[in-house]
Amino acid sequence: MRIDRIEPSRRKKDRVLVFLEGGDLLRVTEQELLVFGLRPGLELPEQLLAQVEQSAKRSEMKARGARLTGSRMLSKKQVMEHLTRKGGDRELAEDTAQWLEELGAVDESAYAAAIARHYAAMGYGPGRVRQELQRRGIPQELWDDALALLPEGEEAIERFIRSKCKGKPLDRETQRKLAAALQRRGFSWQDIRPVLNRLGEEMAEE
Repeated sequence: MRIDRIEPSRRKKDRVLVFLEGGDLLRVTEQELLVFGLRPGLELPEQLLAQVEQSAKRSEMKARGARLTGSRMLSKKQVMEHLTRKGGDRELAEDTAQWLEELGAVDESAYAAAIARHYAAMGYGPGRVRQELQRRGIPQELWDDALALLPEGEEAIERFIRSKCKGKPLDRETQRKLAAALQRRGFSWQDIRPVLNRLGEEMAEE
């Protein structure tokens, strides 16, 4: 199959349109023009045509991945989910996620730390942070370092309780509701109980 003409795309600045005799159209990038020496009049055997098409898919996926990670932090799993959401090739998506990690555009350790700091600042505990790390696809071997960034749970628990009670006595029903709320926020009962007991005694004396 012979190339009839080559034109830049008017819709996407990084795309080049390769028109083939017979009306077929290839959408490629500058990378394919250089690597395969594409030019008007060039004959494209079937095998070479398939290589050009595969290379173009890889280039397009890398461009998509770069746009994704250029605006926000993502894990490799999230990158792959985005790239395969509309039927993208999984193997190409894996290669792209790996390429982005090698470039430093995907840094799962830094992302895990950012998640931990964000949820700690909002008053959440380790359990909630673990949920978020898992949900976002952060590898489990990075969790401990991220969780080590969390402040002492006692401080966050006390701040939450005081904000809800505003100096009022902590009766049994209030304690039950506060404990349930704190557990939903990711704190364990063994961390909640001593703080509740201490504050209950302090508030009763005030």
